[in-house]
Amino acid sequence: MTRNIPEPAVKPIAPEVRLLAAMAYGEASTQNNADEIYALASVLKRQRDARGYSSMEAFVRGESSFSFVVSDGNKRYQLFRLSTDTQILSDPVMKTAVEAAENALADGPDRSNGAWFWDGADISSNYLKHFKVKNGIRFGHPSHNIYSIKESSKLVIKHKTVKKKINGEIKIEKQEVYRYDHIYVSTAAHGGTIFWKQDAAYLRHTKAKEYK
Repeated sequence: MTRNIPEPAVKPIAPEVRLLAAMAYGEASTQNNADEIYALASVLKRQRDARGYSSMEAFVRGESSFSFVVSDGNKRYQLFRLSTDTQILSDPVMKTAVEAAENALADGPDRSNGAWFWDGADISSNYLKHFKVKNGIRFGHPSHNIYSIKESSKLVIKHKTVKKKINGEIKIEKQEVYRYDHIYVSTAAHGGTIFWKQDAAYLRHTKAKEYK
């Protein structure tokens, strides 16, 4: 006759930590790289704050398309969510995800180097159709190019029309206001993930929000 052996008592994982850890674990590649998981947790928390949410749960409800792992059947995310606290803390990688979430929520060291976005292997497999590639990418350091893809450009030139009086005649001239040929610049790469921010010149010229 067998009997159920109770799991050893562990300190309960706070719901906010648990959800963020599950998202970072789910978004990370199967390389189970600690730096990658830590960086993802920091980006997710930064996005939560920038979009005005006070909790990860509210962030997920309000921005369900930002991190698809919560709704697309991601196996790693589901495994984490269905695991008990004891199982999570007994698994080295899941435990790392918990520690990464705690670090991010405490505004600890950011291994993404200030990133707002990330990409996995799809930027290579779907290179020609990838949104970031189509809008221009640059690598902040050669080591960030973990998929050996080419940098890309999309030249955008903004003009304005100016009226000038020349020899008594009003003439209209077109003047260049600004130009840019890429939007995204890498900040780091860990495991199977490249981390990105938007280029400073693009943000300055267009007044775009850095988190969108």
